[in-house]
Amino acid sequence: MLVLSTKDRDRLKVLHEVKGEHLTQRAAAQQLGISDRWVRALLGRVKQEGDRGVVHRLRGRVSNRRLPEKVRTKALELVQTRYGDFGPTLACEYLAKKHEVEVSKETLRKWLIGAGLRRVKRRQVEEVHVWRPRRSCRGELVQWDTSEHDWLEGRGPKLYLVAMIDDATSQAYARFVEHDSTEANLRVLWGYLERWGRPVAFYTDKGSVFRVNKPVVEASDDEAVKEETTQIGRALKELGIGWIAAHSPQAKGRIERSFGTAQDRLVKGLRIAKAARLEEANRYLEQEYLPLWNGTFTAVAESPTDAHRPLRREHDLAAILSQVEARVVTPDYTIRYQGKIYQIARADIRAGLRGGRVRVEQRLDGSLAVKFRERYLNTTECQPRPKTPAPPKPATTAKKAPTKAGRAWMKDFNLQKSPPLWAIVEGERATLRREMG
Repeated sequence: MLVLSTKDRDRLKVLHEVKGEHLTQRAAAQQLGISDRWVRALLGRVKQEGDRGVVHRLRGRVSNRRLPEKVRTKALELVQTRYGDFGPTLACEYLAKKHEVEVSKETLRKWLIGAGLRRVKRRQVEEVHVWRPRRSCRGELVQWDTSEHDWLEGRGPKLYLVAMIDDATSQAYARFVEHDSTEANLRVLWGYLERWGRPVAFYTDKGSVFRVNKPVVEASDDEAVKEETTQIGRALKELGIGWIAAHSPQAKGRIERSFGTAQDRLVKGLRIAKAARLEEANRYLEQEYLPLWNGTFTAVAESPTDAHRPLRREHDLAAILSQVEARVVTPDYTIRYQGKIYQIARADIRAGLRGGRVRVEQRLDGSLAVKFRERYLNTTECQPRPKTPAPPKPATTAKKAPTKAGRAWMKDFNLQKSPPLWAIVEGERATLRREMG
């Protein structure tokens, strides 16, 4: 049975118009988008073969460029046994890299659908957000966020992926951390700054590591100043880097989409590499995934100018990227920090130090630095004084409750047998007259 496509039927209608002399061959060629010569060839085929003449001669025939059946069988077997949850694009890359099976992603997709290993999903209508163009040059804006996901699929501890992606080029820098804390984010920021320098601004969400979202809690006895900015906010200000807060996840869609890609590609890559620890995950991220991302998924910036600025002498990363707090120096030239007392060295005592405020830096390497104005001070931790035991309390004898036998003043007292009140009063008066008399 002859089955004509829509294109074949449209072409056949125009040829019948030409055959009935209602349309010229040149006009038919313009409508069909072909040459006059091909119109005449088609008319000859239709005259000899009928409607079958418009059907392409290769329809129903096996392509000469078709891949061998053994390649199809091997590819489907590998996908089914090793890469069952891989998408066609990622599976093609692993087939070519690990098994030397060269096949296009569209061909593999058709094979998988035909073998029942993949279902065709209908695309759903998504909410449309206003599209924002990329920044013009690299380093002008860098998106910064953290992704919480089961990266190791239960093979190791729970990890967080802290990533920074350039808005203009999608160039990425990332590290796995065990906790999404201020210290971990400062370490990732340090690595970015050492590699590429200071960008103009960072674009983040309104998380608590970037912005103070709660009222300041009343400070304890050893705290002198309440910080109204977070440690990361202070560090960015000291580095001369701007900070922009996104009002929704869609606003920083570039890094959100990169997380979606990582939760597919990176998770499966870690599985193939059998990564089960933080160090192994970061090694694969640094040596395999980030080079692949920066070499494949990046774009060319509109302007060749690099907006990153170099780190200068005044940008001491060890001091800036630390936990910084202020303390007041007591009259005996000591400060309190995290429940401990530190004595300032005698050689560093100078005018204005007593009662003044010093900058205390708890650095990422665990060391403590104290700075007064523009100079660092030497400090030593004071050993706590041994507590003297309290003197024992003298032994006290418990008072015994008096018994009825010990109450002598109540002896022989009977209110009912006592004389009346008037008689007692007369007796008292007679006694008084005798004494006066």
